[in-house]
Amino acid sequence: MVFYENALALNEVSVQLNPAEVVGVFGSNGAGKTTLLNTVAGLTLVYARREARRGGVRVTVAGQVRLEGQDITTWDVPERVRRGLVLCRERHAVFRDLTVSENLRLGGYLRSRAEVEESVAFACELMPPLRRLWRKPAGMLSGGEQQMVAIGMALAARPRWLLLDEPLLGLSPALQAEIVRVVGEIRRHGVAVLVAEQYARAVLPVVDRGYVIESGALVLSGTRSELASQAEVQAAYFGGSWGSPRTHP
Repeated sequence: MVFYENALALNEVSVQLNPAEVVGVFGSNGAGKTTLLNTVAGLTLVYARREARRGGVRVTVAGQVRLEGQDITTWDVPERVRRGLVLCRERHAVFRDLTVSENLRLGGYLRSRAEVEESVAFACELMPPLRRLWRKPAGMLSGGEQQMVAIGMALAARPRWLLLDEPLLGLSPALQAEIVRVVGEIRRHGVAVLVAEQYARAVLPVVDRGYVIESGALVLSGTRSELASQAEVQAAYFGGSWGSPRTHP
């Protein structure tokens, strides 16, 4: 559970991510998807401590985050990253004044140089445009290119569990399809992926299971086929009937 002052942001939400699995978290804007991923990654603890120091909004976190059976609820973000739990934040969280190559290497700051070079090479193999953009400042890139850089930075940290927060936000259908392809390739290399999206249709081809949350509470869960068969899920998160096309905003 997560409270911001007296507002309940997450209410007894329990999700599970198994090795080499892609799991979707779907919900409308403000449903709690980002809070969930931030809490798993340890960022909510950072916000709570920062607000406590400045006397601002009280942030309260209750419950447990477990990694391979171990309680990591009180671990700081770097400790979680070293264990392979890595968050790629929403809206292309890159360093705009740094080049693509500098951004990618900075993502692996907790790893050895050899590990970073290997991981950066892997990211460029998955997303070839990164090589073409190698020396360009990240702030000069398109939204889709920045998203590739952000995912590459997360890969440089050598994740075993990768958290992707709205990776398709604001992208064209063609770029969405490319990012979804990358997610599938990441999974095929043994990395488990927890991806939060407002709409399920674009990511459904690579999702094994999914959760639907609304107003901070879990309202539905199931396999890909089970979610796709639910009429209310189709209407809310596929943008209409399962067989009809939809343009992602």
